[in-house]
Amino acid sequence: MTDARGNARPNGGAPARYTPGTPCWVSLTTHSLEATEEFYGALFGWEFHPGPQQLGPYVRALLDGREVAGMGVLPPDRDLPVAWTPYFASDDVDLTADVVRSCGGTIGVGPLDAADVGRLAIGSDPGGAVFGVWQAAASPGTAVSGVPGTPAWNELTTFESARTAKFYETVFGYDEEPALSADPDHVTLRLKGRPVAGVHGVGGALPRDRGPHWTTYFTVAGTDDAVEQVLRLGGRLLVPPHEGPHGRVATVTDPEGARFVVVEGPR
Repeated sequence: MTDARGNARPNGGAPARYTPGTPCWVSLTTHSLEATEEFYGALFGWEFHPGPQQLGPYVRALLDGREVAGMGVLPPDRDLPVAWTPYFASDDVDLTADVVRSCGGTIGVGPLDAADVGRLAIGSDPGGAVFGVWQAAASPGTAVSGVPGTPAWNELTTFESARTAKFYETVFGYDEEPALSADPDHVTLRLKGRPVAGVHGVGGALPRDRGPHWTTYFTVAGTDDAVEQVLRLGGRLLVPPHEGPHGRVATVTDPEGARFVVVEGPR
């Protein structure tokens, strides 16, 4: 998946600014920030520094001093899942939010400024899957990729792929291509020929307690070793390690239940 992050560069590099529509950031909502920092710090080698506080307590996860992801505390008055949320780059988050609404999606947060680092909105597609939109200012988003401990891919699980893919194509200007998979209800979203995200329709197999949702993949040095570490740190294994379209993968959760996929990086 050397080009799975749109215009992110291999060997740990990332662009100064992401092309609009490219996944550019991932953020976790959690209950206990301190315990969650301990888990991901041990698993991925992240360090944490305070981030913008517009939506409550928030930290930035850094790998070797470069921003990788964010974590915020769930508001106590909101019944929201503990989950990773991908953010997609935009040159005008207010305009993108208007397009989201006009295409049948909703905007639940923002658009609003995140201190001097950028402007954001958080919304959901017509099926209810939550995603974010990021207009960069001081921070373009994830500053390193292609090495262990960094986001590698984002996959949407929904009822059916075609209609949902059309929503994202209209909002972000994607092209679509049926994924090279035995499953016919799978679409790869592309920007100028580069794969940036996947949409997987599972129909009635969609878990009722989850609904449509995005899943973030993180690069690890070894999938099996990463799974063992997740279990030692109090997480759970949902789907055992196996060979998938992106390499050797496994689906796990952190101790609070946030799901993510670990994928073995290139050797």
